[in-house]
Order: sequence, then structure tokens, then C-alpha cells
Amino acid sequence: MYDIEKYYNAGTVSEAVTLLNEHPDTRIISGGSDVLIKIREGRMAGTSLVSIRDIEELKGIERKENGDIYIGAGTVFSHITADPIIQKYIPVLGEAVDQVGGPQIRNIGTIGGNICNGAVSADSVPTVFSYNALLHIANAEGGRSVPVREFYLGPGRVALKQGEVLTHVIIPKNEYEGYHGHYIKYSMRNAMDIATLSCSVVSKVDTAENILEDVRITFGVAAPVPYRCTETEALLKGRKLDASLYQKLEESVRSEIHPRDSWRASRDFRLQIGGEIARRALSRTVELAENAKQQGGENA
Repeated sequence: MYDIEKYYNAGTVSEAVTLLNEHPDTRIISGGSDVLIKIREGRMAGTSLVSIRDIEELKGIERKENGDIYIGAGTVFSHITADPIIQKYIPVLGEAVDQVGGPQIRNIGTIGGNICNGAVSADSVPTVFSYNALLHIANAEGGRSVPVREFYLGPGRVALKQGEVLTHVIIPKNEYEGYHGHYIKYSMRNAMDIATLSCSVVSKVDTAENILEDVRITFGVAAPVPYRCTETEALLKGRKLDASLYQKLEESVRSEIHPRDSWRASRDFRLQIGGEIARRALSRTVELAENAKQQGGENA
């Protein structure tokens, strides 16, 4: 039983903004994989909805002339994974969203919904953080851009104001060019399960000198909001890629993240696997950099 008070279907972004302002008690719905479950469970009973599902300008992926990659907030996970731009320049994002639920969910769930629901277990978010993405938000004044790291205010809370719609996720060229990424999701059952802990590592490697030039490490379910390990990143940058670096990585990550006890896993268990999956993810990005050098490319 879906207890929905009223349903409005927006055909354009400007129409969606107008509807949200005219009906301030409404909620946005796109794929519905999160919102409809909450309504069915009674947590959002009697709510009114503004659908942005049919807004074409929110769908698709484009690489601009300056190299920045624009991902429409209404683009479904399966399209992101299969998109040639994603596969060529930021394949780790496609791999991450391919771990969201099952095929049915990936065919209706959108990256915008995954970001805006504020869940720390969202599979797309650690990678979006590690690429220092910008979020473009439309409103009655025209719009604004927000760094994704400023978008998460607390558990389940994001910086989306009344009458605003997330339109695009932007990955600037300088944030992905020359970088390689890997995402690891640890769950108790399988990839269809909600993450017990997740980690996305994006790195730039000087393969000739075996130096870690830059690294970004973001965890899901390691704190009340998605968590960038900036202290660990600063510790590792510019260091030789040897056994001691990986040891420092594990130790630093375990001292920096702040997981909690839950029925899925204890805090101590999450700390243990946190260091392990960060090490494995970084190691894989180094392999990708070496493979790209052999093949004469930059991204893999």
C-alpha cells in the first residue's frame, strides 16, 4: 500500500522547481527505489511527490570541450556503467554503481537519488568524493554549485534546500586526468546487500620513480557522513610505493575513521577491514597505472 497524497509530474527542471516552491511539503521522486520503500513502510505516509523521472535534461553523460564530465542526476546506474565516457575516463564510478542492489534496482535507481538520500552506505558516493565532484543545483534564482564534500550535513541530511533540484554531478578534468581508481564494497552477504564498509581510492602514480604523487581515500559507513581520510592522504603523498607505505596506510586509516557498532558489524571489525580494503584498493590503482603506462594511456 502506497499512501501518497498528491503526485505531480514535472516535464522540465524549471517546472520541478516551481512545483516544489508552490507545494513546500512535497518530496522529489525519480527512480523511486528509496522513496517508495519508505512510503510503503509508513515512514513517509501521506506525502506528496514531484516526479522528475521524465525530465530529459537530467539524463545522460557528456564530456565538455574543457574535459569536465557532466553526469545528469537522473541517469540510472546501468547507463552509467555502460557509458563509453565513464568507461574511458572514470571507470571506477561505473564499477561502483554496478554494485547497487540487483539489476532491477540498477535500471531504475539514479545517481542523483543515491547522492541526495544522504545514506552513508550509498555506493556511488565514495567515488564521487574521491574525484572532488561538484554538484550543480537548480533553484528559483538560477542555480548554484556545491563541492560534494560540503553537501553532507549529518546522518541522512544534505544541503538541498526547499525548491532545489540536483541537476548534474560534475567531475572536473584536473580531478580525473592521470588518476586511476578502485572501489571495494564489503558486505556480509553479497554485492546486493547494503555495505558494511566501503572504500574508494583514487591515485596518481609516478610509475617511473615508483612514487605515489597523489591519493584520495573515501569511506562509506565509516562515520556519520562519507569520510575522506585527509590525514592519511597527506601522510602518503610523495612517498615511495613500498611495503612500509602500505603498512602506514593501514595504521593511519584505522586511527582516522570513526565507524560505529551496529547489527551488521562491530566497530572493531570495521576498523580491521577498513585498513585492509584501503590497502587493497590503493594496490589495485597502482596496478592500473602500471597497466596504462604499458598500453600508452592515462586512465584505466
